[in-house]
Amino acid sequence: MSKETEFLSYLKEISLLKQATSLLEWDNNTGMPAASAGYRAEVSGYLSGLAFDKANGQQMGNFMAYFANHPDELSPFGQAVYEKAKEEYELNHSIPAAEFQAYAELTSKAQSIWAEARAAGDFKLFEDTLEQLVDFNKTFIPLWRKQEKTPYDVLLDQYEPGMTTEKLDSVFSELKDGLLRLRQLLAEKGKAPRTDFLTRRVPKELQRQFVTQAVSQLGYDFNRGRLDETVHPFMMNVNRNDARITTRWMENQVQMAVFGVIHEAGHGIYEQNIDALYDYTPLAGGVSMGIHESQSLFYEKMIGGHPHFWDTQYPIFRQITGDTFQDIDCKTFYNGLHKTESSLIRIEADSLTYPLHIIIRYEIEKMLFNGDVSVAELPQIWNDKYEEYLGIRPENDGEGILQDIHWAGGSFGYFPSYALGYMYAAQLYAAMNKELSVDDLLLAGDYLPIRAWLTRHIHQFGGSRKPDQLIREATGEALNPKYLLDHLEKTYRAVYDVR
Repeated sequence: MSKETEFLSYLKEISLLKQATSLLEWDNNTGMPAASAGYRAEVSGYLSGLAFDKANGQQMGNFMAYFANHPDELSPFGQAVYEKAKEEYELNHSIPAAEFQAYAELTSKAQSIWAEARAAGDFKLFEDTLEQLVDFNKTFIPLWRKQEKTPYDVLLDQYEPGMTTEKLDSVFSELKDGLLRLRQLLAEKGKAPRTDFLTRRVPKELQRQFVTQAVSQLGYDFNRGRLDETVHPFMMNVNRNDARITTRWMENQVQMAVFGVIHEAGHGIYEQNIDALYDYTPLAGGVSMGIHESQSLFYEKMIGGHPHFWDTQYPIFRQITGDTFQDIDCKTFYNGLHKTESSLIRIEADSLTYPLHIIIRYEIEKMLFNGDVSVAELPQIWNDKYEEYLGIRPENDGEGILQDIHWAGGSFGYFPSYALGYMYAAQLYAAMNKELSVDDLLLAGDYLPIRAWLTRHIHQFGGSRKPDQLIREATGEALNPKYLLDHLEKTYRAVYDVR
């Protein structure tokens, strides 16, 4: 056995452990009995600890040292895998395995504690756990730090390599100013669309029937995935042949699950179309969370939010839902889906206000790690920012600071990925339209060329390229928020009849 083959076999062992942990996490959030949370945390922590120790222990260190001195023994593929494994090793090998295992156990327990606190609308039930999670991350940050300028930059880099608070402050400032200007224009000159019909009851079985056929047409392969119910929707990529999606059904708010499933299917389509070459290596998943969100938001916002998508899908929707929407024409339905108004829940937010929800979370996380804000102060800060940016204030913690699961999983630095993904999605959409007539494809219900374009430019590469490289090669330029602002202005001027 060559040294490279030995190295790849070792990486496969780590991959198999991570896949098992992913299945446990999926079950934790879908069907696990509540009473088993403690047992689940123990086994999840144990397996996570094994994977962590293999990825950062002495044997991995030996591989790193060997190939540093014998690079000629690596094929071009082996070299790419080695460089990615080296990045992860250099990031984490200073963290004691026992400490990481304790952290993994805490994140497993935290998700059940968060769910209980969210149901009760009481942050106090989660406060101590969140404080422990923050403290773990603050302990890890000096061990993770490379050349990042601030503690929060260290966290950002793990989800979006190369991203910094300096860059985000600039693009978010431009995005926020543009969104607020557009909201003001619509308030002064626009005519809000009718939305009363959107609260009509649609049983979840019918919602499921519609949306599963829709995402199947878009390219999500149910032979390599499945759809389950959960409190907070997510996609779990066990491997490229097992990319599972979840949603939350609301019978009197059909658009939430429809767009939620399309969103998660976008994540799944990405994972299902990564080149098999990268199986069982650190290059097997998506390159970054920003790029991952660009794919989910591309399908949700650019495709699912397009009038021609509904020109073909609305007749199917009306057929499935019987008499419920027979008095509502397609244009009225589409416009109703795009009404913009301030709301408290991020995953239910309209396309225009959605980025403001992300900017609020970014500013809070930055204060938490770069400033001197305590965990106990977070609900007040959260509520104040919602009042400042959106003009509304949560009445309880369940519709406020407890609405998202991310912090319970230790995902600090993740939230900016949603806004980055939205901007990437609009930029990719603009580039795609230079090669394809997307309008015509959507009118024809022909989604394959759209998926093929994304696979060619994004999906196939897995984690083998950096986010900025992918976007530059696909669109010809670096991240530019103007594409999203232009897209939103075009969409909302039409919906609100602003000439």
